[in-house]
Amino acid sequence: AFFLWLSVNLAAQNVTLGMLASTIFGLSFRDASLCAFFGSLIGATAVSYIATFGPVSGNRTLIFARYTFGWYPSKLLVILNLIVLLGYSMIDLVIAGQILSAVSVNGSMSIVVGIIVVAIIGWIITTFGISVFHAYSRYAFIPQLITYSILYGVSSQNYDLSTPSQGDSRTVVGGRISFLSLALAAAITYGGSAADYFVYYPPSTAPLALFSVCLLSLLCSFTFTYCIGIGLASAIPSVPAYSTAYDRSHGALIVAGFTEATSPANFNTGFGKFLSVVAALGLVANLILPTYSSGIDFQVLGRDFEKIPRVIWNSVGIVIYTVCALAGRGHLAEIFTNFLALMGYWVIIWMGITVEEQLFFRSRIGFRMGIGEKEDRRGWGKSYDWTCWDEPEKLPHGIAALIAFLIGWVGAILCMAQYWYIGPIAKLVGEHGADVSAAYDPMLEPLY
Repeated sequence: AFFLWLSVNLAAQNVTLGMLASTIFGLSFRDASLCAFFGSLIGATAVSYIATFGPVSGNRTLIFARYTFGWYPSKLLVILNLIVLLGYSMIDLVIAGQILSAVSVNGSMSIVVGIIVVAIIGWIITTFGISVFHAYSRYAFIPQLITYSILYGVSSQNYDLSTPSQGDSRTVVGGRISFLSLALAAAITYGGSAADYFVYYPPSTAPLALFSVCLLSLLCSFTFTYCIGIGLASAIPSVPAYSTAYDRSHGALIVAGFTEATSPANFNTGFGKFLSVVAALGLVANLILPTYSSGIDFQVLGRDFEKIPRVIWNSVGIVIYTVCALAGRGHLAEIFTNFLALMGYWVIIWMGITVEEQLFFRSRIGFRMGIGEKEDRRGWGKSYDWTCWDEPEKLPHGIAALIAFLIGWVGAILCMAQYWYIGPIAKLVGEHGADVSAAYDPMLEPLY
């Protein structure tokens, strides 16, 4: 589990997300790093919690969601999660294409070609299933860890550690909240599929051990890559080569971090570009997880969908996000700040409902409060009947969960801050508003 998340998250898309801290939100290195850490911590905690249900239930994540939302309302979650998975994969392809294009001689390889190459590699690996990926992930983190450690080592001398966050105090607070929410959203979106990767673990797997390993791996990998991106972007005003590269693309700035750090005779023409290619191909590991889970989620949509093999659904998903990546390859920052945060909303709402179901209705706490059943003393997750996952009549109707989910979306709309819309509550914070929906939904859902 530790190596799986490490392989997935030591990837360029997290570096590029870190760049947004200063380029979009005007944050200093210190402010951005703290927001990245705490946003990652909150998101990774939620993901690690969901991961513990994989071994004990033997069910995929959104099969588990049926025990709260019921048979039919849970399909809404499946559709939303498919959008998240395919959207994330699209972002991976765009960044990989940008890096490969920037590395090529005078940009001779177009971003389009890079996108298609990485998509084909991802399709080949996902065709063989999760067992092959688990074997792959035991070693995939090694070249990525070396690559990003070198990137940090050769570029950190350029990081701007002194310039303060930009704007008045309220605007700075708004920027901090928005970037923290973005870092949280990037992490928590794994929650919609976290249990998928551990269903083949033995049921005797200790939940606390699995939770701890997942949390440590997610937190370390997210924070490390975010800070590299934050540092690279902080140096854009003072390093002309970084500025030129960023004007070209986010991926080009990563390449510049390698190639502009040391003597051009040694690094720019050889090793630096080689490491840039390694960073681009490292996105394959981050691509495989959502691609694999999208195939599972298509099947979860209904019995007719189950009849179609996962490999076919994976291929359909790859075609969809490859086409989207080709169409959106020039708008990465907008995709990050709009799509990523927007898709994080539903996961936060669902996660809040799931935790409250477990805490109040399936635990000793709820039993003592008179609102739930006492959880079986035999262990974690034993209050669920995991054998009725495909029997709608034995599952909850999901009406209460659906109502709470929809009310949570009302709160998200009031509190969101996007390029195209700023909610009335979000407008109260600073010049540009602040995305405060991540705080609203978990706090108020118990009232629903």
